[in-house]
Amino acid sequence: MELELDRTQLSGYEAVLDTTVFHEETLEMIVPDACPDILRICDTEGKVFLKSKEAQEGRVEVSGTVRAAILYLPDGEEGMRRVEATLSFTSTADSAAVGPQCSVVAVPWVEMAETRSLNPRKVLVRVNLAVHVQAYAAMTENICAGVLAPEETGVEQLAERCDTCVVACVQEKPFTFADDVAIPGSKPEAEELLKHRVALRCSEAKVIGSKLIFKGEAQLQVLYRTVEGALCSVEYELPFSQIMEVSGAGEESTCQVQVLLTGAECSLESGDRRSICVALGLLAQAVVREERSLEVLTDVYSTAYDLHPEVRVYSMPRLLDCGVKEQTVREILETGMLAKEVFDAYVCVGAVSQNREGARLTLSSQINVTVLYLTEEGSRVSVTRPIQASCTLDLPEGAVCSARCSCPSPVFATPTTGGIEVRFPVDFQYVALEIRRTAGVAAIRMDETARRDTSGQPSIVLRMVGPGERLWDLAKAYGTTQQDIMQANALAEENAPNGQLLLIPRKR
Repeated sequence: MELELDRTQLSGYEAVLDTTVFHEETLEMIVPDACPDILRICDTEGKVFLKSKEAQEGRVEVSGTVRAAILYLPDGEEGMRRVEATLSFTSTADSAAVGPQCSVVAVPWVEMAETRSLNPRKVLVRVNLAVHVQAYAAMTENICAGVLAPEETGVEQLAERCDTCVVACVQEKPFTFADDVAIPGSKPEAEELLKHRVALRCSEAKVIGSKLIFKGEAQLQVLYRTVEGALCSVEYELPFSQIMEVSGAGEESTCQVQVLLTGAECSLESGDRRSICVALGLLAQAVVREERSLEVLTDVYSTAYDLHPEVRVYSMPRLLDCGVKEQTVREILETGMLAKEVFDAYVCVGAVSQNREGARLTLSSQINVTVLYLTEEGSRVSVTRPIQASCTLDLPEGAVCSARCSCPSPVFATPTTGGIEVRFPVDFQYVALEIRRTAGVAAIRMDETARRDTSGQPSIVLRMVGPGERLWDLAKAYGTTQQDIMQANALAEENAPNGQLLLIPRKR
């Protein structure tokens, strides 16, 4: 007969894909007729915009666009000029475990953008992209917590309490931000906006009821050309807050919210050289994890009948650590030419590599720092240098860590002896899990026609407790119960005393 089991339903999402894919896009472009000929290219910076992400059978497809702002010195004219190149991309990540119903979290970023002049009217643009892709599949486990059996069946059961961390919800919300910002009176008026960048950061996220409330800020930097032809930059901090619907998560959940650009426009207001119109398209992607505790039936036997349990191994992830580690990078970039003034500075981050030494896990990323500056001779040039950034985490061996790197704030850069000194923060965002595997009873079949024969067994056995043995192990081996052994030996608790002789009574 099949015994009735008391089951607990564990539902949520499991990660079936977590990887970073790399992609290169190139574009040959004719300089628009309205722009002067190119004398020398000074800088190229790309912004990536997520367009779509879709789970298909066996893979995830992520698409979007990169807008590359190309700054150059014109032939025969004064002042910096700009042209913009738009490159479309589609990246894929393969996994047999991915299906159309999976929820996808995708974070694309530009690792490098460069432009080469083919002639004064034609350029070749190259962009290296990275996309961190995660796919989550809905899962439901019916885990056996105990057996509902009549006392006469003699069923003895052993249950253990297990703690696990479940992805309770994967959700997203698109939203927009629009505002007008003013160039401070201490700075000159703008003739033309040359380029802008937006660094997004979610600083707070919390579940209240069925709502996820998150707050953050967009760090906006704008580089512009003044009426006199000089270069100038201005910075703004634009706060945002949003509410997202979530389900299946409690208020003590751990929330990771990643906000991405889906569009960005900055323009001078018509007739006003000090007012900048800002319009941002944003997408918030949330992964909500919740700690849960449940009983798992790990062993069962009967003192009266032959009993055959079916055992299944369950994966029980446990959240070890989750957060952001901020490192401050400070370096001097050797330029080879004396720098008189810095116009602009920014970074492109690389993918995160991991290196373990015992219980210490080191996260590292290559950061490409670019500085646009004015030399002592009056030339406008840029320099790009790689810098390694790293942080360490104390995690046990066997821990699984997912991490990515970002630079959430503007780069500080100033001329100094030997080159240009740069300082900037680097955030390592990480989730560390420990995967525990627990063997539990999934089904039980008991043969009521095969009653356990104890007639040939002695009424009592003298047995020494071996290393690591439990009273449960002794009781199961001799077809009795832990309670009977404790009573026969006057034991107050179920811990078996190692090396002690115990009386094992026969179950009657």
